[in-house]
Amino acid sequence: MRDLLAVLAEPNRRRLLELLLGGERSAGSLATEFSITRPAVSQHLGVLVQAGLVEVRREGRHRYYRVVPEGLAELRTSLDVFWTQELEELAAIGPPGRGGGLMTIEKTVLVPLGAEETFALLTEPARLRRWQAVAARIDLRAGGEFRWTITPSHTAAGTVEEVDPGRRLVITWGWEDSDDLPPGASTVTVTLEPAEGGTTVRLVHEGLTAEQAAGHGEGWDHYLARLVTAASAGDAGPDEWAAAPDPMDRLSAAEASLAVCQRLLRDLTDADRDKATPCPQFSVHELVDHLNGSLAFIGAAAGAQPSAAIGGGPEDLVAATAQQALEAWRRRGLDGQVDLGGHPMPATLVADILSIELLVHAWDLARATGRQIAVSDELSAFVLDLGRELLSPQLRDGDRFAPEVVVGDGADGLARLAAFTGRRP
Repeated sequence: MRDLLAVLAEPNRRRLLELLLGGERSAGSLATEFSITRPAVSQHLGVLVQAGLVEVRREGRHRYYRVVPEGLAELRTSLDVFWTQELEELAAIGPPGRGGGLMTIEKTVLVPLGAEETFALLTEPARLRRWQAVAARIDLRAGGEFRWTITPSHTAAGTVEEVDPGRRLVITWGWEDSDDLPPGASTVTVTLEPAEGGTTVRLVHEGLTAEQAAGHGEGWDHYLARLVTAASAGDAGPDEWAAAPDPMDRLSAAEASLAVCQRLLRDLTDADRDKATPCPQFSVHELVDHLNGSLAFIGAAAGAQPSAAIGGGPEDLVAATAQQALEAWRRRGLDGQVDLGGHPMPATLVADILSIELLVHAWDLARATGRQIAVSDELSAFVLDLGRELLSPQLRDGDRFAPEVVVGDGADGLARLAAFTGRRP
């Protein structure tokens, strides 16, 4: 018999099961009932599915969850066998609170690098993108601000309170567009100490409710494990939490597409510079310049200011421009029209160009360099839908876009997107 009682010992999972007893619901609808992040809710749903208590069905880009009657019957048997007064009292006791019911969580990991290198992984945007953030910026001084898009549509922000390179970092922490935990509402303290085999990283997150502590505890476990992997391998690889935003919208799709594209840009070498791409007019380095220019153009339509000269390689260039564009669109929103090169256009259609440029050109770079590209079918299908709204027949002039290419039934979502833009997958 599975240990179903252990599965339901986590309060968020109990709450999810209670909600699903009322009938089938989408993942997005369920997430609105919690203050923890949507990826954290998805993780809890995954545990319930693995335990056989909940099942999932997909309909287009959405996931719908419902209880499994047989799983509930097994749970009832487990309760009949193991339920005691002591367990009932234990379940009723919440975690000890601190100061008005607020809690603190603490996590410790051993990172196989020296303290200075570990500190760089924790604070430098280019390195944060290798394990934690889709996009990141930080003014690393006391009083400076930071903004890290952890997963699409989930952006942490706050202020640097203390910084002692290689030893200690204190930041306030919260989430944009959150009423329960807005930017600056809690505090994260990270201390680094030399240890045998590397550096001990101790993270203390203070000022959380019990529900927030549960969600953030799970989140920090996920990302600190990726930190250790990045320290060992140089990169933690694609983050499954960032692969398919749920719910998917125009700007979260653009952020997810950025995460995909950055991985291709990160691996480019000087030997790739002059390779031909599926875009006949562009070599690899010309395509990167084109992509960066397109992102700057679309960002300017939402009020993004031209960036100063950016050092580093192709990834650093595109990451900075894309982040500025996405921040500008987040601030502006998608209502009304914007001016695009002297032509008024619906803001929604202009914002759609971000996802199409990032994801299609990521495919171009992968084909040009012979590298693999990992994209969820949900993201590819969503961006394809955006393309169908955006690409009018007059744009298929052979210069901007060629006629759509017919692909077989077995083609994956990204191949269908590439074929729609006139490429031959």
